[in-house]
Amino acid sequence: MLRLTLRNLVARKVRLVMSTLAIVLGIGFLAGVLTFSHGLGATFDNIIEGSTSDALVRTEGEVSFQASGAGTTKLVEPQVIERLRELPEVEAADGSVDGVGAYLLGEDGKLVGGTGAPTLVFNYYDSVNVAGDPILILESGQWPDQPGEINLDESSAERGGYEIGDEVTLLLPVGELRKTFELVGTSNFNGGGTAGATLALLETSEAQAVFLGGQDAYTTVALTAADGVSQTELADAAKTVLPDGFTAVTGQKVIDESDEQIGQFLDVIGYFLIAFAVIAIVVGAFIIFNTFSILVSQRVRESALLRALGASRRQVTWSVLVEAFFMALLGSTLGLLLGLGLSRGLAAVFRAQGLDIAGEVLVLTPTTVIAAYVVGIGITMIAAFVPARRAAKVAPVAALRDDLTVQEKALGRRRILLGTIALLVGAALMGAGLIGAPGADAAWIGAGAVIWVITVAVMAPVLGHPVLVACRAAFDKVFGTTGKLAGENALRNPRRTGATASALMIGLAVVSAVGVLAASLSATNDALVDREFRSDFLVQSPSFQGFPTKIGDEMEQVDGVGTISRMQGSVALVKEDQDFVMGVDRAFARIYELDMVRGTQDISGDQAILSESKAGDLDADVGTQVPVAFPGGQTVDLEVVGIFEDTPITGGVTMPISVLEDAGLRRNDSTLSINVAEGADVGEVQAALDKVVEDIPVVTVQDKEGFSELIKGQVNQLLFMIYGLLALAVIIAVIGIVNTLGLSVIERTREVGLLRAVGLSRRRLRLMITLESITIAVLGAVLGLVVGLLIGVALRQSLSDDLTELALPLSSLVVFLVIAVVFGVLAAIVPAVRASRMKVLDAIATE
Repeated sequence: MLRLTLRNLVARKVRLVMSTLAIVLGIGFLAGVLTFSHGLGATFDNIIEGSTSDALVRTEGEVSFQASGAGTTKLVEPQVIERLRELPEVEAADGSVDGVGAYLLGEDGKLVGGTGAPTLVFNYYDSVNVAGDPILILESGQWPDQPGEINLDESSAERGGYEIGDEVTLLLPVGELRKTFELVGTSNFNGGGTAGATLALLETSEAQAVFLGGQDAYTTVALTAADGVSQTELADAAKTVLPDGFTAVTGQKVIDESDEQIGQFLDVIGYFLIAFAVIAIVVGAFIIFNTFSILVSQRVRESALLRALGASRRQVTWSVLVEAFFMALLGSTLGLLLGLGLSRGLAAVFRAQGLDIAGEVLVLTPTTVIAAYVVGIGITMIAAFVPARRAAKVAPVAALRDDLTVQEKALGRRRILLGTIALLVGAALMGAGLIGAPGADAAWIGAGAVIWVITVAVMAPVLGHPVLVACRAAFDKVFGTTGKLAGENALRNPRRTGATASALMIGLAVVSAVGVLAASLSATNDALVDREFRSDFLVQSPSFQGFPTKIGDEMEQVDGVGTISRMQGSVALVKEDQDFVMGVDRAFARIYELDMVRGTQDISGDQAILSESKAGDLDADVGTQVPVAFPGGQTVDLEVVGIFEDTPITGGVTMPISVLEDAGLRRNDSTLSINVAEGADVGEVQAALDKVVEDIPVVTVQDKEGFSELIKGQVNQLLFMIYGLLALAVIIAVIGIVNTLGLSVIERTREVGLLRAVGLSRRRLRLMITLESITIAVLGAVLGLVVGLLIGVALRQSLSDDLTELALPLSSLVVFLVIAVVFGVLAAIVPAVRASRMKVLDAIATE
C-alpha cells in the first residue's frame, strides 16, 4: 500500500503542487512571524546586553529605557567620579552625558528615522559591557575627540546620506536649536545595530556644552567591576560614596528593567502577528480539507478496487493519510523557506516605520522549525482524516459500476440543528460581553465571534444557499445558458462550494470587523477633536516628545497671539507605580474648561487634579494627599483639589508646571495651546507661527482640521498594515478557489468534453468556469462581510467607553466585495484555460 500511495502521489504532480500550496503559505506565514519575532527580541537583547556596564550610577526614581535621566537638573560632579574610581571594587568609572530630545537631520533637511525610534546622544568614552567587551564598536573613521566632531551609527549615516567629512545637523532641546558637526566616523552598539534608533557620539566637553549648559558634570556614571567583584558588591560599594538623590544599580537590574519596558512593546507586536498567522493557518486548513475531499471523490473507483482486491478499510484510510503526511512534509519544508524570506519582508516593512531589525538574527530557530512541522503536519492530517474515512467506506462492489461518483450529501438536519445552537451560543457569549459579564467584555465577544466564524464556515452550504440561487438567476439573465450552467455547477455540490468560500469568508470577516473598528475610531476622534479642541492652534511634536521652550518664547512674540499655554509631561512614580504626569501653567485654565466632577480645576503650589479614572485607580478624592516621586529622588505630596471627566486634553495626574521645576526637572514643552487675540487674522497668525518652526521639522503647528488629519493618518497607517497582513489569508483563500476549480475541472473532464461536443465554445466554457469562480468568491465575500460587520459592531459596543461613535465603513465594504469579484476572475484563469484546451474526444473517453 505504501508503494502504491507514493506512486500515485508522484504520478499526479500538478495535483501535488496545487494541494501543497495552502500548506506552504500557511506555514510560511507562521514561520515568518516566529522568525521575525525572535529576531526582534534578539535585536533588543543584543543591544541592551551589549551596551550595559557592570553597574550604573543614576538619579533615584529613574527607570531604564525611559530616557528620563537627562530630564533632571541633578548631576554627578567630577569629584564624585574620582571617589568612585578610588574604590577597590571599581576597575573604571566613566562619566556619561545622556542627551535626550535631540534629532538628526539628513542631507535633505528631513528627519532621519521620521517620528519613530529616538535619537540617543552621548559623550564618547571607552567602557566595557557586562561581558567585558567594548560597549561601542568603531565601524569606520575615528571617535570624536575634539569639539565640533560627531560619530553616528552606520545605519543613520547611510539613511541621512552622510559620508565622513560631511557636516551633520542636529536639532537640540536646549540652547542653540540647530548645530552642525563634522562627521568623523561611524559606529554601532556591541551586539549589532540600533533597532532603528539614531546613535550620535560627541566629545565630552561638547556634550556638556550642548545638554548641560557647559557644566563640568555628568548625568550617569558607568562602572566596571574589578577582578573578582560581583555586580552586587560593586553597586553596594558605590552607594557608600554617592550624594543624596543618587543610587547605584547592578547591570543586571538595568537589563531587567530595559527588558520589562521593551518587552511590553515586543509582546504587543508578537501577539498581533501571531493572530494573523493563526488566521492564515485556519484558512489553509479549510483549503486542505476541501482539497482532500475532492481528491477522495475523484479516486473513489480506485478506493473501491483496492477494497475489492482485499485492502481493509484501515489500509485505505491510511493510504490517504500517508499521502497527506508527505504533502504536509513537503509543504512545511517549503513553508519554512518561504517564512525565512517573509521574515525579511516584515523586517523591511518595520524598517520603513523606523524599527530596524538586525539581519543576522533573522534565522530559523529549532523552536520555529519544530512548530512549523508540528502545525503543518498536524493540521493537514486532521483535515485529511474525514475524507480518508469517507474513502474507506466505499463498498468493494462499487468498483463494478459505470457511473461511480461520490456526491457529497447536503448538511443533515442534525448538523443544521447543532449549527443553529452554536450560533445561539455565540450570540449569548457576545450578549454577555455587551451587558458586562465578569471579566473582559472583549474576551466574551471574541469567544462568541470565534464560534460564529467557525459555525458560519461549516454551515456555509445552508446559509449561503440564497446567495448561490441569486447568482444563478443573475447570471442566467445576463449570460443565458452559460450563466445558468455556472450557477448550477456551484449549486451541484453546495458543501464543496461552501467549504471553498469559507476560506475567503474568514479573511473578509476579519477585514470587515477591523474596518468597523477603524471607522468607529476615526469617527470618535473626529467627535473628540470637535468637542475637546478648544484652542485655535496646537503646537507639538508628531512623536509627542518634548521640544525646547525657546520655540514657545518666540511664538509669544508673534503679532496676533493672544493666549499661549504650556504643558510639560514627565515620567514619575505615583504612589510607587510608574505613570506619566502632566504639568500645566496658569494660562491653561484660560483656554480649557474641564468638565469637573468634584472640586475645582484651579491649582497652585503642591496641588493636583485627577481624571475620574485615575482617581479610581488611586482610590483618591478631593483632599487626598498623593505622593509623586520624580527622577532625581524628590518626592512631592500633592493635594487633590479636583476630579475631572476623562479627557485627552491633559494627563490623569495634572499639576502646576512649577512642581516639575521645583522637583529638579529640566524645562521643556510637550504641547503649546495658542489662542489668537481678538480681531487678529487667524490665517496670518498661523503663517507667522509656521515661520517660527519652518526650520524645525520636529514641531508642527496644527489647527483643528490639521490635528484631525494627523490622527486619521496614524489610524490609516495602522489599518493599511493590518490589511496588508490579512491579504495573505485572502491570497490563500484565492489559491483555494483555484485549487477547487482546477480539481473540479479534472473531476468533470468527461462532462466538459460532452459540453464541447454539443456546441459549447471554448470562450463560453471559460466564461462558465469564471462565473462559477465569481459565485464562490461572492458567497465568501457576502458571508464574511455580514459576519464581520456584526462582530465589529459588537466589539465597538464593548469598547464604547473609548470608541464613543459607531461608524460603518459601507464604502469600504463595497470595495471589498468588488475586490472579491476580481479575485474570483483571477482565480478562474488557470482552470478555465486548462478546461478550454482539452481535446473533445479524449475528454469524452475519460472515465
